[in-house]
Amino acid sequence: MERQSTYTATATIDEQGILTGWSEGARRLLGYDSPAVVGRSATALLAADGAAVRRALSGRTRWNGTVPLRHQDGRLVELDVLAHRRTSGTGGTEWLVVSAVAPRPQPPRGEPLEEWTFLQSPFPLAIFDAELRLVRANRRLERALALPEAAMRGLGLAHIVPGAASAEADRAMRLALESGRPQRAPARLGPDLGGTTVTPLKDADGRVRAVCLSVEQPSPEPAGRPRPPDVAEAPAGTAADQARAAQELGEVTVPRLADVMAVDLLDSPLTGTEARTHLPDRVVLRRAALRAVPDGDGPGRGTGVGEAVVCPADSPPARCLAMAGPQLFDTADPAVAEWAALDPGAAWLRASGARTLLAVPLLAAGGTLGVALFGRHPQRGPFGPEELRLAEEFSAKAAAGIEQARGYSRSRTTTMALQRSLLPHTLPDQEALEIATRYLPAATRAGVGGDWFDVIPLSGARVGLVVGDVVGHGIRASATMGRLRMAVRTLADVDLPADELLTHLDDLVLRLAADESSADPDADSAGGIGTTCLYTVYDPVTRRCTMARAGHPPPAAVTPDGTVRFLDVPAGPPLGLGGLPFEAFETELPEGSLLVLYTDGLLEARDHDIDEALDKMFAALGRPAKSLESVCDRVLAELLSHRPDDDIALLVARTRALHEDLVASWQLDDKPTVVSLARRYATEQLTVWGLDEAAFTTELMVSELVTNAIRYGRPPIRLRLIHRGNTLISEVYDSSGTTPHMRRARIFDEGGRGLLLVAQLAERWGTRHDRVGKTVWAEQSLTAL
Repeated sequence: MERQSTYTATATIDEQGILTGWSEGARRLLGYDSPAVVGRSATALLAADGAAVRRALSGRTRWNGTVPLRHQDGRLVELDVLAHRRTSGTGGTEWLVVSAVAPRPQPPRGEPLEEWTFLQSPFPLAIFDAELRLVRANRRLERALALPEAAMRGLGLAHIVPGAASAEADRAMRLALESGRPQRAPARLGPDLGGTTVTPLKDADGRVRAVCLSVEQPSPEPAGRPRPPDVAEAPAGTAADQARAAQELGEVTVPRLADVMAVDLLDSPLTGTEARTHLPDRVVLRRAALRAVPDGDGPGRGTGVGEAVVCPADSPPARCLAMAGPQLFDTADPAVAEWAALDPGAAWLRASGARTLLAVPLLAAGGTLGVALFGRHPQRGPFGPEELRLAEEFSAKAAAGIEQARGYSRSRTTTMALQRSLLPHTLPDQEALEIATRYLPAATRAGVGGDWFDVIPLSGARVGLVVGDVVGHGIRASATMGRLRMAVRTLADVDLPADELLTHLDDLVLRLAADESSADPDADSAGGIGTTCLYTVYDPVTRRCTMARAGHPPPAAVTPDGTVRFLDVPAGPPLGLGGLPFEAFETELPEGSLLVLYTDGLLEARDHDIDEALDKMFAALGRPAKSLESVCDRVLAELLSHRPDDDIALLVARTRALHEDLVASWQLDDKPTVVSLARRYATEQLTVWGLDEAAFTTELMVSELVTNAIRYGRPPIRLRLIHRGNTLISEVYDSSGTTPHMRRARIFDEGGRGLLLVAQLAERWGTRHDRVGKTVWAEQSLTAL
């Protein structure tokens, strides 16, 4: 901090506006010694109305802009200052005001490629000179700190971001300067910023001339959690379209109507009633466009495109919004001149030297969207009636374009919210598969599609995996996706084989299409006809995988030795065609194999070069990886050459196995006397597993299930116990296809209470039909024992 004192002017001001601190740098800038100003009102140094400054600072924790001050010798000095509201040493509140002492360090410029690398880096970057004054800041850092480079240039990090984290980063920069070695400061500079890494910048002779500060990104979500669609990954057609409409307004009006112009937009439109009766003391807008004549002085520094603009209630933009009509101002008017002199959002007007200001509200059907501001130099004269008519006409067209872009943005946001609510937020607990997933929404104006994935625990420790792709985009596709996903879950819950499940799903799509066609004959997607789906069931006991697909790309499998292949699942027709069969495919996968399910957007992401996409996917899957998360990331990195034009769903699963020490089975005779033998088998096996406390409950359930199989089923009869984590599964198979039903026994009935007893003792129970016969199963939890 001491090394920076001669290059930075600092002053502290308490809440009453009294100067409580004055640095040597401040003396150099304004000529006053500390005793001459400390204890006096800060407004005594202003060459402007102090009330206007107080209004500009009201309700803020930070402010930056140009302030007119009086030097000790009486001349006017305009300083670019940065002010922070902070807690003082006595526990009160004070303002820390900082400004760089001239001359400011000039930012170095390199070759074009180097400039692009610095400016477009995905990481926030800053360059500090040997005196630890900021020289350069890239756009990422400007956005992260909500400060333009011009406001930070010449200041130390402790003055830009006051706090312990910046002090730690400052020490790291000093050490990097002295040692010539990179340093790291782990303390986070802000809630959306991570720690910092400092790299010394050396000249050709190896001398350290500056340091580069790189801010790390915050930690990602914990591994293993499926990533929901990210609204931040919206395509350029949302905010970019609004900005483009605003920029086009500047292109057609400068220099035709004005010498300089700006467009500031509200985050939410105002209705006419709101603008007149509910406009707050300060209006917050966001700058969408800024343009000046090519050969003019330019818009100057200050609030840039994309940054927030805070306008007092008496400022021209706020007055225009309140009146909901065009307003003409003379910049020599004291109120307008004060606003232009103090507000960073008006720096463009002050720098242009405009004498006349025309403010036109951007009106659309949805209300007032913002304001367009047009400035003219004195030599062109004021705006006339014809210029006013053209300004309103052009502004109305721009407002229509902005509203259309906002409507698309709202529609996409709604669709994304619906899509997020319908996709699984967490993966269910199961031990058959280790799973990682990814979902990427489309980056086109068509909107989010209907791709989905799901993981469904089934009976017998099995797991169902499903990936689907609904035809179309937008809310209709997302709603259809939600219907089909719930239908798959319902059909899977009754343990339908994969091919039969797709047959029932095909019938459902036909019914949905008929319902939608009768309600809306012009519907762009008839209930999901043409939807593709892949359904897979993995059994960790047998390590067999059964699957069927309806027009969907085939899954890939990777064996533990790194061999990658497509599984030869018969290609059934897409859903909704009706009358065509689906075929099941069954294969055995070694423990530790990878099963890869995806939607066709993954293979189409490389400009429809399917062969290249397949080669890259196989190469990415064949290389060893530490985790499934890295497998997903690697596949996407290899196949995505640009933002996807279609949604992408990716599910990667690693197979596990339940070995013989966790599974026990017995063949039983179909005689009533075998029931006691079955109870004994179960009790002895539970003793081997150390589950004696579960013996009584298990005996009762096994007894009832075996009795039902002997009484109502057909041989052969098999009993199987599966110990899976904190769950014990009891299963009894017989070759009869009849389904047992639970009923309420009357008082004098001798039977009818068996399944009722099983339902009371088990966490879950049900019936699973095989190609021949059925299995009645019951699961009990071991955590409560």
